[in-house]
Amino acid sequence: MATFVGDRSGVTVYEGQEVVRVEAWGDHSARVRSTLGPSTAETPGSALGEAGPTQARVEISGDRARVRNGRLVVEVLDRSSGDFPSPPLVRFLGGGGDSELFGERPSHFASPPPRRYGISSSSLYRCEVTFDAFPGERIYGLGQHQHGLLDQKGTVIDLVQRNTEVCIPFALSSRGYGFLWNMPGVGRVELAANRTRWVADGARQIDYWVTTGLTPAEIVSRYSTMTGLAPMMPDWASGFWQSKLRYRTQQELLEVAREHKRRGLPLSVIVIDYFHWTRQGEWKFDPAEWPDPQAMVDELRALGIEVMVSIWPTVNPASENYAEMDKRGFLVGNVRGLPLHLPFWDKGFSGRAFVRYYDATNPEARRYVWHKVTEGYRRYGIRAFWLDACEPETRPEDPESALYYLGPGTEVQNVYPREHARGFYESLVAEEEKDPLLLCRSAWAGSQRYGAAVWSGDIDSTFEALAAQVPAGLNMGISGIPWWTTDIGGFRGGDPGSAYFRELIVRWFQFGVFCPLFRLHGVREPGPLVGSGQTGGPNEVWSFGDEAYGIIREQLALRERLRPYVMAQMATASATGLPPMRALFLEFPDEPEAWEVRDEYMFGPDVLVAPVTRPGALSREVYLPEGADWLDAWTGEPVNDTGWFTAAAPFERVPVYLRRGGALQTLADRK
Repeated sequence: MATFVGDRSGVTVYEGQEVVRVEAWGDHSARVRSTLGPSTAETPGSALGEAGPTQARVEISGDRARVRNGRLVVEVLDRSSGDFPSPPLVRFLGGGGDSELFGERPSHFASPPPRRYGISSSSLYRCEVTFDAFPGERIYGLGQHQHGLLDQKGTVIDLVQRNTEVCIPFALSSRGYGFLWNMPGVGRVELAANRTRWVADGARQIDYWVTTGLTPAEIVSRYSTMTGLAPMMPDWASGFWQSKLRYRTQQELLEVAREHKRRGLPLSVIVIDYFHWTRQGEWKFDPAEWPDPQAMVDELRALGIEVMVSIWPTVNPASENYAEMDKRGFLVGNVRGLPLHLPFWDKGFSGRAFVRYYDATNPEARRYVWHKVTEGYRRYGIRAFWLDACEPETRPEDPESALYYLGPGTEVQNVYPREHARGFYESLVAEEEKDPLLLCRSAWAGSQRYGAAVWSGDIDSTFEALAAQVPAGLNMGISGIPWWTTDIGGFRGGDPGSAYFRELIVRWFQFGVFCPLFRLHGVREPGPLVGSGQTGGPNEVWSFGDEAYGIIREQLALRERLRPYVMAQMATASATGLPPMRALFLEFPDEPEAWEVRDEYMFGPDVLVAPVTRPGALSREVYLPEGADWLDAWTGEPVNDTGWFTAAAPFERVPVYLRRGGALQTLADRK
């Protein structure tokens, strides 16, 4: 028979070899941990902040216990008696106990139980928890994926970091709850019609967190606050970012910046991509290509331009720092085979070199890398860093072999990008740098609190890829990441001379101007995709023909006019966790259609954006929520239509609407 032991914050349940701990953890929220053993512990890499003071009430009566915390009630049922005894069952009620949210669900009346522990290794279990599934339930969040879906019910999502696939295991349910799988190990979630199942391939215990709220926006805000609110985004980051793969020399970079100014084009950030270094793991400029970084930084800053430098977490065994880092345990280890992680090109190598990742989960390793970054870049006044390839990207994908300071790779590897950003953010803050921002290719729960802006990785230069970015960005915002962007035009491919790509780049700019960050990047044809000598095709705003240039120039001017509004949304994100780029249901939760629309969104509370994501389209279907009055953004005239209607989408603009009485009443240039 189960034994319930209550205290001021929750209840501990002992039954057989298992111990289950249910604890009030934040307002209207609870944390559940369970394991085989004497007690639960802190999870390595946990995303949760402190539980804080709560109004928890613990009630124990007969075969059940309840933990009441505001509107959330967690019920634990003793199921050790009867014909088919099984471990305790945990269920969640909303409205102070008046409504069922969801709960753990056995797969069968006899076996197995909803919480299962298999043998993963000598120190880890393979853990899974099975929950209810409900007809009509919709699931959002879960990081960033390229499947093109907003509602992810019916999918199987791998819980692993990959280029373009960002693992943040937070799910927002249309039933009125949020769920965080607070375990940074590799696994998967199955969002099936008959059940939901979360799986960790290797863990010491099960650990998840549940919250509820009156609106989906309240749930997102509560989750973001619990995992750490983003700092205020620096004003310099709200303008246009120019980047390509890659500017090979200091002179080439400066000429692009000067040309922007000669043409009267706004430019806030210019980016130095990879292979500017001597070798991977040396974190400094190659003097043959970048002879005077200080003069470069000074000239750019005088022009009002920040320079951003690409940082890779990889270390070439031939680099000057490898031996010391290896000796001091600053590199990711390997429990079998050679400790090499990625075959990649590097300076001084005719083919690929096998490089190794530094261990970002080791605080001393983070400090060591920052010391080298300070010597190589920071001393010139550079404060913007692009943390590329930070999943970490390994070939083959083999977390079972990796050994980190924080634990085995199977148990902790997904937290790598957050800890990598943490090292840079905490170091910049310690040096009194105001409002640090880091551009990252991956993230985990809580990355936002370390100034992590995330872009969608090495996506294709196609209309299909553009369409997939809209729900990808919306789900990232729900997952706690307010600073998000894409490579305008896509990364992989794109011929600047082709009619297809010129149409694509214009439509992508029209989307990008209404993204939290406004950034151009990509390989472009012709040119080899990778290699230390590559540069890619032209990728400046004047590279795509006169017609495209004229429209793109208008987008740059529009973004300048939008910057005060953008910064106001960043202030909201920093204070509440609500992202600038919002699924319609975050603003209009009472309208059923708002939960289904995946190809338009709110940019802050007052701007509705309907991107064009099909080639050749000069109109599109738009849904205007009935819960507001709307203005046409380009004319300022009232729009009488609500619900679904066909909107014109000429090549020079996409459908955009403004909430009447909001902060913006027109987007037209009234000079």
